[in-house]
This record gives sequence, C-alpha cells and structure tokens, in this order.
Amino acid sequence: MKELIKKIVESAYLSKEGHIASSLSILDLLCVLYGEVLDLESIKNNLVDRDRFILSKGHASLGLYATLKHFGLLDFELNDFCKFHSILGGHPSDKIPYVESSTGSLGHGLPIGVGMALGYKIKDFKHNVYVIIGDGESNEGTIWESALLASHHNLNNLCCIMDHNRSGDRAVNIDNVIDKFKSFNWECIEVDGHNVEEIKSAINSETTKPKFVLANTIKGKGCDIMENKPEWHHKFPNDEEYLEIMKKLD
Repeated sequence: MKELIKKIVESAYLSKEGHIASSLSILDLLCVLYGEVLDLESIKNNLVDRDRFILSKGHASLGLYATLKHFGLLDFELNDFCKFHSILGGHPSDKIPYVESSTGSLGHGLPIGVGMALGYKIKDFKHNVYVIIGDGESNEGTIWESALLASHHNLNNLCCIMDHNRSGDRAVNIDNVIDKFKSFNWECIEVDGHNVEEIKSAINSETTKPKFVLANTIKGKGCDIMENKPEWHHKFPNDEEYLEIMKKLD
C-alpha cells in the first residue's frame, strides 16, 4: 500500500496536478475490488459478460491509475499524468484500456452503472456492476434519480460504494445516508473503508436488492500532512512537503 501511495504522490508532484487526498481515501476500496472481487482475466480478455467497475468520482483518477498499474492493467507510466498528449488525464477516459467509462462530471457514473446493470438483466448476464461515488457528489440529483431507477428495476447486480470521507460536509451535510438509501429500497451496509475484510465481506454479500456500501474513509489516508485537511483537496506538494511525505513512507 505504501508503494501505491508513494506513486500517487510522486505523479502529482511531478505533474503539479491531481487530487491526491481524494485518491488516497479510495485506495483500499480499489485494491479490494481489483484484487479480490473483479475477475482480471475476463477484463483482460474483454469478455462481454464480466464484472465492470466505474469510478464516478473521477477526480480521484490517480488512485485508479495506480491500482490499474499495480494489477497489470495499465501500460502507461504514471509519471506522464496530466502531461501534454498524455492519455492519463485528471479524470479517467474510456480511451484508456480497461476504463469502462469517462467520468468526472459529478453525478454521472452511477447513472451509467444503472444502465449497464439494467442491460445485464435484459441480456441475462451473470456478473455485476460496481460504482464508487463521493459523498459530495451525492448532492447531485442524478444520484437519487439513479437510486430510484435501480430499485424500481430490482438491480441486485449493482453495488454502489460511497467514499464517505466527509469532504462534502463543508458544503451540504449528507448525514443519515444509510437511511436515505434504505428509503429507496436498497440493501445497505456500513463499513470501515480502510478495513479490507469488512470491505470484501460487504461487497461479496448476496442480496435481492441493489446494494449500497457506506465506506467511512479518511481523506488523504496514509499521508499525515494531508489527512482530513480540506486544503489538500486539489493541491500538489512542494519540494519540502514531498520529501517529508516520502521519508515517512519509506
């Protein structure tokens, strides 16, 4: 995990761009998905009926890129992040192999996931669709329209995971989010978003409804100077901060 964190920080430092703290809060979630849940061989072989993952909060792209690289699904160098002509932009693009959808316009990833899951039901596919959304992103009405539609169509092949790092509380507090999704008739589970076993158990649990996993996370997890510090939402480290972070991660 430390090596992934170092790579994310290094890429942002070199490019002078990126949402490091948002990437770090979802890193454990991503590692469980790609390491324990998704079938990497079916992804590599581009099977039509396969598990699919969408990072709706696309500004956390560095977390996704680092994870894809770690699991052998990314041929591009992370140090090219946000450079001119680089395919690795600040938000993920479906031009990147194994990225299912371009995202980053907040509130759009879950609707896409609902469409995929509904298509899977129509075609009688056996696999699932997983989406990570942000808590701040959930101020978008499209999230709740999607929640209603998923319940209406009984999409028990859809799993929505909220990165609940409380970043959005500075704008609109989204307390009682479990109750909100329950009111839309979703199966709801709350976990420590940095506990691998809890995450894995929640994602793999069987359900007859669409599933919502509330993952309580720490923004900037793994970097002391960033943890729960709002100023690090969209900021790259200076020389001194970079050296301090890397020294603590060694």
